[in-house]
Amino acid sequence: MAAVDKLLGEVVEDDRGLHALLKEMVKQNKEQAAKHQTELDELKKQLQGKQVAFSASLVASGSHTIGPFDVLTPLVYKHVVTNIGNAYSPDTGAFTAPLKGAYHFEWHVYGAGGNPTGAVLRKNSESVFLAYEEQSTNCSSASQGGSLLLEAGDVVSVQLYHKSKVADSYNHHTTFSGHLLFTM
Repeated sequence: MAAVDKLLGEVVEDDRGLHALLKEMVKQNKEQAAKHQTELDELKKQLQGKQVAFSASLVASGSHTIGPFDVLTPLVYKHVVTNIGNAYSPDTGAFTAPLKGAYHFEWHVYGAGGNPTGAVLRKNSESVFLAYEEQSTNCSSASQGGSLLLEAGDVVSVQLYHKSKVADSYNHHTTFSGHLLFTM
């Protein structure tokens, strides 16, 4: 009987030890889960901060023709369809890079005959790419796209090319779009 009592005592003692071990393991698991959730929340926040895309057309309603002018003239795209990350300003027509990275831009310009139709993509104060079409009658359009390496704070805009004219209406022919490809 003493042997049974001794064995029973050891089982009870082992049970208390296992219970304490299990309790410690549960505590550690909860701490790790909380740590991982915090890390996951931080990664989600970082990823959301890296989501940048916009697309806009020149006019929000009605129709409008701009130009011709003798100098480059900023185009301010008022009808904003998408502005993820709020890096495009419909007040200035400028996109300001929130992060260092590679960005892709496209712009399309439409014009009535009689004047060239053209617009220049500018990075800060430098002309980078030109979309241009000259047609003496009917309508003309030009499109262009390009990828740029930008530093945070760089400004990209589209400007009406000198002696050019562009038009837009509720059909949204004249547009400016861009998005972040990847950060650097």
